[in-house]
Amino acid sequence: MVARTVIMPDPDPRTFAGSEQSALPGSVAQRRSSLEIVTVLRVALAQLNPTVGALDANLQMLSDAYDEAEAAGCDIVAFPELSTIGYPPEDLVLKPGFVEDNLEALAKFAARTRRCTAIVGFVDQDRDLYNAAAVCAGGEIVGKYHKRLLPNTTVFDEQRYFTPGHDSDPLELYMIGGVKVGVSICEDIWSAAGPVAEQAAAGAELNININGSPFAIGKGPRRERMLATRAADAHCAIVYVNQVGGQDELVFDGGSLAFDHEGNLLARGPQFAESLTIVDVPIPPVYRKRLLDPRGRATISMLPVVDVSATPVANDQPLAAPITEPFDADRELYDALVLGTRDYCKKNGFDDVVIGLSGGIDSSIIAAIAVDALGAEHVHGVSMPSRYSSDHSKSDAQLLAEALGIDFRTISIEPGFSAFIEMLEPSFEGREPGLTYENIQSRCRGQLLMALSNEFGWMVLTTGNKSEVAVGYFTIYGDSVGGYAAIKDVLKTRVYDLCRYVNRREGREIIPENVITKPPSAELRPDQRDDDSLPPYEVLDPILELYVEDDRTAGEIVELGHDEAMVRRVTRLVDIAEYKRRQCPPGVRVSRKAFGKDRRMPITSGYRG
Repeated sequence: MVARTVIMPDPDPRTFAGSEQSALPGSVAQRRSSLEIVTVLRVALAQLNPTVGALDANLQMLSDAYDEAEAAGCDIVAFPELSTIGYPPEDLVLKPGFVEDNLEALAKFAARTRRCTAIVGFVDQDRDLYNAAAVCAGGEIVGKYHKRLLPNTTVFDEQRYFTPGHDSDPLELYMIGGVKVGVSICEDIWSAAGPVAEQAAAGAELNININGSPFAIGKGPRRERMLATRAADAHCAIVYVNQVGGQDELVFDGGSLAFDHEGNLLARGPQFAESLTIVDVPIPPVYRKRLLDPRGRATISMLPVVDVSATPVANDQPLAAPITEPFDADRELYDALVLGTRDYCKKNGFDDVVIGLSGGIDSSIIAAIAVDALGAEHVHGVSMPSRYSSDHSKSDAQLLAEALGIDFRTISIEPGFSAFIEMLEPSFEGREPGLTYENIQSRCRGQLLMALSNEFGWMVLTTGNKSEVAVGYFTIYGDSVGGYAAIKDVLKTRVYDLCRYVNRREGREIIPENVITKPPSAELRPDQRDDDSLPPYEVLDPILELYVEDDRTAGEIVELGHDEAMVRRVTRLVDIAEYKRRQCPPGVRVSRKAFGKDRRMPITSGYRG
C-alpha cells in the first residue's frame, strides 16, 4: 500500500453518506493553508446493525460494507465491536462451537479483503476467550488486538466471559498508507492512561476504536467531550465506530465520530441508523515528527502491499465528511424507543403488534412508537371499555387510531368482568368491592390481548412507564402482560414530553390534546385518578431518579431537600414492588440505570436506608 500525499485545497463539497451532499464549514481542511502538504488516510466508519448469533447474515453485512468502502477508495474500514457475532453475545460465547463458528466467519471475511484494511471485532481464543479486533488485508488476518479494559458495571458483564489483553504483550502498530495506526476496543479509550495513550506515546498517528456502546440519555455529549480530550492529549487522530440497533433491552445509537490530532471534530455519523460514513483524516508533517516512545513498548507491523487488479479510485480531492447535528433530547429519546421496538420485533420474527388503547397518555405514545417502528398496517389497537370507562377515553382512543391510520376495534370487558364477579360472589360474600375488582378488570384486558396475540401472531406491547413500574402501580398478570415494554424506562413526565414532540414533529394533532391535558387515570373505579394513590408525577419522578438511577438512600434524598414522609413512602413502594418487576417483559433501556440488567436488587431484603 502506497502512502498518498496530497496538497489540501479548499475541501471538495462532496460527502459520502447516502444521497446527502454537504460541505463541512469550519472543518480542519478549510482551516489549513492550501500550501500545506499532509498525508491523508481515507477511513470508512461502518456503523452496522448486526444480529446477535446470526453469523451468516452478519458476515454478509460486513462483506457488503467492505465492498462499498473499497469502491470508495478507502484505506481503512472499521466495523463495530464483536461485529462477527453481534453485541452483547452473553452466554453464547460459553459454547465452544459458537466461538469456533465465529472464527470461521472471520476467516471467510479476511479471505475476501483486498487493498482496503479492515478492522473487525470478533471473539478470539487460546486457553481463554478475548474480546478482540482483527486487522485484515490482502486476503489474510495480519494482526489481532485483545481488549484490555473490560467493563463490568451497569449492563456490562465482560469479566464473566473474557480475559483482558495482557499488559506484558507488546502493543502493535500497523503501517497503513504510510501512517502508523493503533487499534483499541470501546472501554480502552475511556481511560486517560489506557492503551490509546500508550500507543500514541509509541508513535501511533491514528487510533481506530471499535465499539458496542449502548445509548443512554445524555451520553452522546459526554462521549464526544471524552474523545476530543483523548485525541488532543495523545496528539493522535481518533476514529470511533459504534454499533447501531436494538438487542433485547439495549439500543445502540451509532453516532460514530472522527477527530483530528488536535481534538477537532471531523465527522459525526447519524444516530439510530445504519451508515457508512467516509472521512479523510489529515496527518500533518509536524505532527508526524513526534518521537517514538523510548521505552519501545510498541512494535511496528508492516501490512503487505496488495495489488488490486481493478483501477483504483482516485482520491486526490479530500472528502468533506458529514457532520450530522445531534438530536434534541425529545427526538433522541423517541428515536431510541422506535429503533429498540423495531429491532426487538423484527429480530424475533414479529411483524405485527397489538396494543390496548385506553385513551390515556401511555398507550397513546406506545401506538405512535409502534407505527414509526413497524408501519401503521402492522399495528392493531383495541379499546376494552368497562362500566367505569369514560366516554372521552373511548373517543380519545378512536381519534388516536384514526390519526395514526391503524386497525382499531372495540371489545368490551363487561361480560367477562361480570362473570368473574358472579363466580367469586359466594367467596366474597359480605366484603366491599376494592382493589381485587380493579385487578380483575385489568386481567380481563390482558386475557383479551393475549387471545388476539395467540390467534393472529401479534405481539402485545405493554404500556407501563418507569414511574408506574417503579412503585408497582400496575396489575401483575394484567396490564403487565405482553412481549415488550417500550417505555418501561421512561418516567411519566417524559412520556408527556414525547407526546407533545410527536404532535410538534407532525405539525398536527396525532395524540389528542385531551389525552395530554386530562388528569391520568386507570379508570378502574368511579372518578379514579392516579394522584388518589400516588404523589403527583412532578413530585414522584425526581425522587425516583435519585433513588433508582443515582442509587441514593432515602436519608440522602431527604438531605437534598425532599419531604421525608414522601421520600419514605416512595422508596418503600419501590422496594416492595421488586417481585412484580421481575415478572415484567423486557423493554428499551434509555436511562443511566434501568430496571433489569442495570439494577439488580434482591427481592428479599430488609434494608431501608
